[in-house]
Amino acid sequence: MNTSPDQEHQEHQERLHALRQLLHTYAHQYYVLDAPQVPDAEYDRLFQELQALEAAHPDWVTPDSPTQRVGGKPLEQFAPVRHARPMLSIRTETDTEPSGARSFDARIRKELGLGDADPAVDYVAEPKFDGLAMSLRYENGVLVQAATRGDGETGEDVTQNIRTIKQIPLRLPAEAPAILEVRGEVYMRRDAFDALNARQRQRIADGEKGEKTFVNPRNTAAGAVRQLDPNTTTQRPLSFFAYGLGEVTPPEQGGPDFATHTNLLQTLKSWGFPVTDLVEQARGASELIAYHTRIGALRDQLPFDIDGVVYKVNRLDLQQKLGFVSREPRWAVAHKYPAQEQLTTVLAIDVQVGRTGKLTPVAKLAPVFVGNVTVTNATLHNEDEARRKDVRVGDTVVVRRAGDVIPEVVSVLPAADPAARGPVFAMPQQCPVCGSATVREEDEADYRCTGGLYCSAQRKQAILHFAQRRAVEVEGLGDKLVDQLVDGGLIQTLPDLYRVDVAALAALDRMAEKSAQNVRDALEKSKQTTLARFLFGLGIRHVGESTAKVLARHFGQLDAIMHATPEQLCAVEDVGPIVAQSIHTFFQQPHNREVVAQLRACGLSWAEHTPSVAPPKPLAGKTFVLTGTLPTLSRDQAKDMLEAAGAKVSGSVSKKTDYVVAGTEAGSKLDKAHALGVAVLDEAGLLEMLQGLPADGPLLPE
Repeated sequence: MNTSPDQEHQEHQERLHALRQLLHTYAHQYYVLDAPQVPDAEYDRLFQELQALEAAHPDWVTPDSPTQRVGGKPLEQFAPVRHARPMLSIRTETDTEPSGARSFDARIRKELGLGDADPAVDYVAEPKFDGLAMSLRYENGVLVQAATRGDGETGEDVTQNIRTIKQIPLRLPAEAPAILEVRGEVYMRRDAFDALNARQRQRIADGEKGEKTFVNPRNTAAGAVRQLDPNTTTQRPLSFFAYGLGEVTPPEQGGPDFATHTNLLQTLKSWGFPVTDLVEQARGASELIAYHTRIGALRDQLPFDIDGVVYKVNRLDLQQKLGFVSREPRWAVAHKYPAQEQLTTVLAIDVQVGRTGKLTPVAKLAPVFVGNVTVTNATLHNEDEARRKDVRVGDTVVVRRAGDVIPEVVSVLPAADPAARGPVFAMPQQCPVCGSATVREEDEADYRCTGGLYCSAQRKQAILHFAQRRAVEVEGLGDKLVDQLVDGGLIQTLPDLYRVDVAALAALDRMAEKSAQNVRDALEKSKQTTLARFLFGLGIRHVGESTAKVLARHFGQLDAIMHATPEQLCAVEDVGPIVAQSIHTFFQQPHNREVVAQLRACGLSWAEHTPSVAPPKPLAGKTFVLTGTLPTLSRDQAKDMLEAAGAKVSGSVSKKTDYVVAGTEAGSKLDKAHALGVAVLDEAGLLEMLQGLPADGPLLPE
């Protein structure tokens, strides 16, 4: 049905009013409440739609339109600050392709009246930090006021909080002008944000009320700046980058006379302000494009969040000539990258089982283009996170994807109809793949499937672990061969490995009869093993090589271990309640016992003995760390010798480490040992220590 001009006119007006109301609401949530409900990309899309409507109908523009202002109102709790020079926004170029930089350069050249034969324009390019814009006012070299952008004309006085940022100088050198307003960005580093959330999670775990984890560094930084108590701000470590100026004593009154923006930034750096090392000069569109591409490739490795880059005409006289249009300077633009956050709908919540048995809830999403790819799945990490975010089927959610990072649900938008939401998520009590019981150990966030030898999701990992050199050792059985065996349906459970014949192996890709026979021979050889190696090969959670050896020595027989109670297992040296329960739970699963029985039936055997009381070990209670390459001993030889003497061999250095044994190219572990004052031995020192042990200590290599 055709729409009359009057109907179309009315629909456009209704859409315009709806857009204004939405944008006002979102801006209030973002700038005033520090609680954004939609991604930046969604706000930008709506803003551009409103701009297009107003451009088509100029008479509809009103002073209260979001296009005629910069941001939100200042919080009532803070004293208002009238900016001597407005803090205006920069126009956003949402074209993420190279054409975005070309368009900006073309506009600048046109405004300056430059032709094709004229030289390239000199620009400054810098990252677009994802933080909170800040103005720092210095009088006679002393910081007297810090103010947020607010609505561009009036901001909020947050001086006391900004003083907590150690990067910001409280006093400037004598050459600084009498009046100086430095404009820049307050932000939170990613590592500081992660550490803050780790502390928050611990407080929640400790039962502290009113605590929560934070959504993203930008929002956390904004909230920290607006804390009424500066002590709270101090606990949320903030950083600062300077990138421009507000009011400054004019040159004729002794103030600085900058010719370029580059010169301005260099001077700010010399006065003690942090300026990013990623600032570069760029001539013409081609160098702007190269910068945009290079920073985009670095984006996910940077220690702070950015959502684009900023281009500015370098010469300040040309900036003045170009001037401003409406709410934005003509001489600058923000060139964005593909949005890393978007809105979509949760269609279902499934549970995936990883190669190690870890259960992960995954939100199935209505397809959405984010971070340069179409996303249909997003991780919810674990049950606690899914419940904390309260993600349910039917919810509208913010999804984030940064680089190669697995997409995740960041937050949930309030539901228009709460009754239409699905139930609260709960992790299943049985593995969705094999039906084995799922367990969540004490002080662990994750649930795990207990059917490690039986669960098809863990099949490849179980085989590779069982066949590795430190377990039963099947030489020649690597990842690619296991992939073919499992994917081709030749192996359903671990015992099937010993039932595959030479003909089946030879028929696989890149396998001939000789290599197939070599694998069969290796399988036959692996049947003669030790109880400790077999136990380790079963892949029981928390049972490493050392624990497997201790169990084998203590019980002497597999059946005794399989039937041991948690209390009996706890009586074993270095076996605590968590490890004991893990061993007990593993052998309580009928299918795990069946796999063990079938492996024995396939011919796997080892020497067993009656348990006997072992004499105390001379290095019992001592922890060693091995690092670097030793002259004559392999890492495994050194480890075996130390463990035979009762020592524990750890993979990382800590205050509990007694000795570090270092060879060539030792690296960071040796550095940490020196920093902590841990004793360091070379191979000769280790052998001398072992040689001096009692006669029943380990034998040294000849």
